[in-house]
Amino acid sequence: MLQYDIVVIGGGPAGLAAAIEARKNGVKKILIIERDRELGGILQQCIHNGFGLHIFKEELTGPEYAERFIKELITMDIEYKLDTMVLEVSDSKVITAMNATDGILHIQAKAIILAMGCRERTRGAIRIPGTRPAGVMAAGTAQRFVNIEGDMIGKRIVILGSGDIGLIMARRLTLEGADVLAVAELMSYSGGLTRNIVQCLEDFNIPLYLNHTVVNIEGHDRVEAVTIAQVDEKYKPIKGTEKRFECDTLLLSVGLIPENELSKSAGIALDNVTGGPIVNESMETSVEGIFACGNVVHVHDLVDWVTEESRRAGSSAAKYIKGQIQSNCKTIKLKGINGVRYVVPHQIRLDNIEQTVELMMRVDNIYKDIKFVIKSNGEVIKEVKRKHVAPGEMETIKLDLSKFTPGDCDEMYIEIVEKEA
Repeated sequence: MLQYDIVVIGGGPAGLAAAIEARKNGVKKILIIERDRELGGILQQCIHNGFGLHIFKEELTGPEYAERFIKELITMDIEYKLDTMVLEVSDSKVITAMNATDGILHIQAKAIILAMGCRERTRGAIRIPGTRPAGVMAAGTAQRFVNIEGDMIGKRIVILGSGDIGLIMARRLTLEGADVLAVAELMSYSGGLTRNIVQCLEDFNIPLYLNHTVVNIEGHDRVEAVTIAQVDEKYKPIKGTEKRFECDTLLLSVGLIPENELSKSAGIALDNVTGGPIVNESMETSVEGIFACGNVVHVHDLVDWVTEESRRAGSSAAKYIKGQIQSNCKTIKLKGINGVRYVVPHQIRLDNIEQTVELMMRVDNIYKDIKFVIKSNGEVIKEVKRKHVAPGEMETIKLDLSKFTPGDCDEMYIEIVEKEA
């Protein structure tokens, strides 16, 4: 059995940042396991710019952002295995993996960092009616075909869902000569960043149909037409509102799901809202010594936020194997209510926080002129005003706990308070 101090599962932006930070904190024997043929993860197919504004204070493409971390990783001589699939993670921190060179691998780690990222919802998950022809695919799959494999996926395209990948592909495919006929969104608001709505749809005159969904797909061998319709408050199609588009491709950008089959095999508790592991202030899961970071915990808007969160996981894993993390201490659970869908971390152990903790959360609707209120035992700990918040954009609040006295408190609540009329 191979022995390592820290094993990082996933060589995307989360895994790279976590491994590098663990090495900076004095851990020598680190291994990254990546199932793809190169490091960098999803960034390698994200050839548009907009990455790195927070971390590097400059605008980079996805591959450029990834390359900076890959070069640093190689300079630090951190081991990695490519084309290697992890089959199982046990709660005793034993990893079973395999590849074509080594065969079956059994690896004992002192600490594990889960950084597997997320996957896209498929047609089967959302149950679109109609025939089953070629030409229906996830937006991320289309992005890989176009940007890495160099294959054009179609000429007349309809997109369902207004997540960031779908919006970016609307622009990308237009630049490649395709006609993007429409983007349909089930909700009354977009699921993507405002800047992507402007730069990818409005700048190219691509129509966005809110409160619409696909009600039929036509075609035998290949998609021939897609029909969308408006939905009511219960998301049921409204008869008489149908719009039919003759097209050869339907892209699905209907949400991302944290990739947590390995987390389940290790017995890690998952959050029903995010679909990712429940983590504490150190990004440690419910299984001691197993940490998680990035999109495997909750889906992020910006890779810069993934990097910051993953650095915290890497430094925490280093502290764990050095015995510098307190486990038997006062723990406070964090809960989002009244408009706040979830909060990460889900719980904090006060003895492991020097002064501040950064809370990341998403809201359940579009709100204007509101304030986030954090309460403990009915007492207001902090208030933060916001002019505008939306589900497609993550909110962060830095909470100073240096003067906080918990008393009998074992829960904190974060809620939205709207401005009185």
